[in-house]
Amino acid sequence: MNEWEFNLLEDKNHVVTLQVAGVEVKSGDRVRLRPGRRADIFDMALAGKTAVIESIEQDYEGNFHICVVADDDPGRDIGMMRQPGHRFFFFPEEIEPLGREEPAQSSPAASAPAILIACIGNIFLGDDGFGVEVARRLSGRTWPTGVQVIDFGIRGLDLAYALMDGPGTTILVDACPRGDAPGTVYVIEPDLSLLDSAETQASLDAHSMNPLSVLRMAKSMGGELKPVLLLGCEPETSGPEEGQMGLSEPVEAAVGKAVQVLETLIPKILNGEWPAASVTT
Repeated sequence: MNEWEFNLLEDKNHVVTLQVAGVEVKSGDRVRLRPGRRADIFDMALAGKTAVIESIEQDYEGNFHICVVADDDPGRDIGMMRQPGHRFFFFPEEIEPLGREEPAQSSPAASAPAILIACIGNIFLGDDGFGVEVARRLSGRTWPTGVQVIDFGIRGLDLAYALMDGPGTTILVDACPRGDAPGTVYVIEPDLSLLDSAETQASLDAHSMNPLSVLRMAKSMGGELKPVLLLGCEPETSGPEEGQMGLSEPVEAAVGKAVQVLETLIPKILNGEWPAASVTT
């Protein structure tokens, strides 16, 4: 259940503590999220992640709902201030209480990573979900210390805040058309000096989660942008007007190529090397 849906409930009651799996939990306790089968796409994106309980609520039917803020959410401070967009509601059976000895998943706000792999995309717009699928493939891999992978989806403001936290190098992963054959994977280093040009500003208004749009947003908020790379893929389709889930065949095949590129690129960056200004596969 998302926050908008929960706010529709009447006569919410605040609860101080609640027994979950034989453990008494309260605000400030940490949990691991285990969304059930009926969870929506946003809840499923949080599956397996750790979070902090912000509050425990009870609706007018007597059902309990646990409001959490994810540990790796760049906007977690906003969530703890009870602002929308960074608070998520789960049923008690969908959370797993954690012991105090288990470390929290680091968040960009806590410490800036050496490399931030920021995956972008809208899974409801066909090939625009390329970055999200890359994030899913990367989630089961082990990366060197200082490398952080975050699926930002369409949360442009969260990505802007993460960029302001100063990661050493940011790799943006997104579906970006350049006129190549669908499924073409490329790595380019954007010219950040062009962010304020009239031509760039005009092109940003059409797509709020365009990588350049987010970079410009972070810069306008006072962020000092460090090296940025764009790992892009040429899309084939964004689907019909009513939306489409799933990638086209060439873009689906390109996900594996993108993972291979990252596996080659990350050691070079950590070793102080820098890839060619433009690499296409």
